[in-house]
Amino acid sequence: MSVTRADIEAALSRVALPDGRSLIEHDLIRALTVDNGVVRFVIEAPTPEVARQMGPLRDAAEKVVSELPGVSQATVALTAHGPAEKKPEPPSLKIGGHPKPQAGPTKPSGVKRILAIGSGKGGVGKSTVSSNLAVALARAGRRVGLLDADIYGPSQPRMMGINRRPASPDGKTIIPLHAHGVTLMSIGFMLEDGKAVVWRGPMLMGALQQMLGQVEWGELDVLLVDLPPGTGDVQLTLCTKSELTGAIVVSTPQDVALIDARKALDMFDTLKTPVLGLIENMSMFVCPDCGSEHQIFGQGGVAAEAEKLGVPLLGALPIDLDTRLAGDGGTPIAAGDGPMAEAYARIADGLIKGGMA
Repeated sequence: MSVTRADIEAALSRVALPDGRSLIEHDLIRALTVDNGVVRFVIEAPTPEVARQMGPLRDAAEKVVSELPGVSQATVALTAHGPAEKKPEPPSLKIGGHPKPQAGPTKPSGVKRILAIGSGKGGVGKSTVSSNLAVALARAGRRVGLLDADIYGPSQPRMMGINRRPASPDGKTIIPLHAHGVTLMSIGFMLEDGKAVVWRGPMLMGALQQMLGQVEWGELDVLLVDLPPGTGDVQLTLCTKSELTGAIVVSTPQDVALIDARKALDMFDTLKTPVLGLIENMSMFVCPDCGSEHQIFGQGGVAAEAEKLGVPLLGALPIDLDTRLAGDGGTPIAAGDGPMAEAYARIADGLIKGGMA
């Protein structure tokens, strides 16, 4: 004779709680199954405290079901319904705010050198140069960090192919991200995609102070700082509040770019930050079909400026479609092979041999 679900529920209706109502009346039976005479079900108490007092009731329920004809085994579990265990919320990590007072210029612990990469104006490829130079230095065996300090237009998350929020164990310390052998931090990691930064100067200065001082950069041979274009608050804060090794200025060869590049050079001179060299970007275009060279933005303007200032011309980089595609794709061209990777490797080698990186 096989036992039915109705038989079991009828037996359980005889097992009463202290108030006189049965397990069935209280609707405490869950997951009732019958399989070839083996009966399993769960008694779900309303709270963990009640469940701790229901051991005898569970035994009684198991006994009455076991005694039914056709039941070879009865297994009863006792559990409790209650609120899910509340997981601790991750600490709040906020970027931006008024900077904290500091006695003088500082440098993150473990970082040997800080190089600022600046430009007088936007659109000269400064961020592309920064990301590729960082990767080239890492491939040359240096321990490299890259700080995207272009607060209003952070592009390193896209160029380095990584965009997730950094972790923080305590709401203060920031654990940076890593890509292509480079330790990386950007304000872009802290913002929603497409979200504009609408901050006044003090908040910019506070954010830069946090990204320099609160990030666990670890042991680095060199930290590259990709500056915003121009000569504003971020540049002033970096040059006066951190121990900069020096600056590299990126420009295209045409006169209108050089006018602004000279302003950047003058700013670094005013702030007593040594300019370690200039990089001419978009120096020429090499036709992929015939191999002829075209100086779209003029020729030799940055080299002439470097000679005038008595600083090295660190490199001249052509306009290159693959460089743009690689940056948009999140893998800087310096991470691969080819003429452009070799060009960045030569600049990196020059910085290393010159003791700048």
